[in-house]
Amino acid sequence: MAVATCNLAVVLLVVLMATALSTETSMAGPSLVNGFYSSSCPQAEATVRNVTEAIIRKDPTMGAAFMRLFFHDCFVRGCDASILLDPSSSNPSVEKKAIALRGYDAVNTIKSAVEAVCPGTVSCADILAFAARDSAVVSGTFPTFAMPSGRRRDGVVSRFFDVFQGIPSPVMQLKDLVSNFAAKGLNADDLVTLSGAHSFGQAHCSFFNGRLYPTVDPTMNATYAAALRTVCPPPGTDGGGDPVVSNNRVSSDPNALSSRFYDNVLAGKVLFVSDQQLLSSNDTADKVASNAGDPAAWMGRFAAALVKMGGIQVLTGTNGQVRKYCNAINS
Repeated sequence: MAVATCNLAVVLLVVLMATALSTETSMAGPSLVNGFYSSSCPQAEATVRNVTEAIIRKDPTMGAAFMRLFFHDCFVRGCDASILLDPSSSNPSVEKKAIALRGYDAVNTIKSAVEAVCPGTVSCADILAFAARDSAVVSGTFPTFAMPSGRRRDGVVSRFFDVFQGIPSPVMQLKDLVSNFAAKGLNADDLVTLSGAHSFGQAHCSFFNGRLYPTVDPTMNATYAAALRTVCPPPGTDGGGDPVVSNNRVSSDPNALSSRFYDNVLAGKVLFVSDQQLLSSNDTADKVASNAGDPAAWMGRFAAALVKMGGIQVLTGTNGQVRKYCNAINS
């Protein structure tokens, strides 16, 4: 009976995800299709999946790193892999200089594996999208789902200050978060759904210290705040540094992408102002409660929202280039 129940749950989850994705795939951008490389590079998605899985199995924190890179890439200049470009003599102030992210070397490793089977064919932007999808499957135990591709070109422009105009701040109020997402073609449902990615990953204390000092934010669970204060020193403390903590300090597995995030929001046990703000309106609070109460439905919504996000301002036609190395434009 237990096996039958488990199998039924998996079937229901697949159905929920398929229903959600059928709605969002058409919104991922008219240029994107499932299986774009089926003829030009049939091994592309399997190669990305195999390397991504191996990287995450070796270091479970990398699932969140891939997901965050994809989010940052799409929210700054669109999903064009501009976040991956290194500084150069002609452009010393690139996006990656604006904020500390992890996973750049790992993306280069995936790209090298893809280049070995299909030189000059698969864009870094598509590789990043596939790696984010595969991270959800590995770190979140999602059933595999289609990630439309055809981001035929990688961007050749990467600017430091564009990051501050595109990425939502962890101290944003709800109305500003909704406006930020709307500017990217995403709605409040997408905001709440994609915020679930804060169920894994890490953050520096400086991103939320304002909720701990000089006094504790009253919307934060007091016991949770007290524990954070033992790790995060007050701002300006000599020698205190800026420690890194897990986004999810409640779950037994801080590297799992899960709906546990929504339970944490309801309990006042999340790090960021932006996360706690999801309870500041009846509409988004209802969505938080719904996701907390139905993890399978949230998985379907998350997959669909990830696909939708992956369609932001993609480059097609002759715009940009398919980079040989993800961290540098072709010479």
